[in-house]
Amino acid sequence: MEFSKEKLLPNGSIVLLKDGTKKIVIYGRKQILLLEEPVMYDYIGCFYPEGYISPDYTFVFDHEDIEEIIFVGFMNEEEETFIELLNTK
Repeated sequence: MEFSKEKLLPNGSIVLLKDGTKKIVIYGRKQILLLEEPVMYDYIGCFYPEGYISPDYTFVFDHEDIEEIIFVGFMNEEEETFIELLNTK
């Protein structure tokens, strides 16, 4: 499966963000950050290879913020169906 601006990456994918110097591993999608008003982001991730350390070291970002896809996480039929569902929201 090829990934474009319209296709969300699966959990476990590793990316480098624009102007970033450290790899990020994606562990959630369609995340809502509660500010003055709720804001939805495509992804939540943490540093790779460290993994989750604390909420202070987690990052929400959108697909357009990705500079490079380094690794695409596990894909199977269940994941493809789930991504299609997320892409319709």
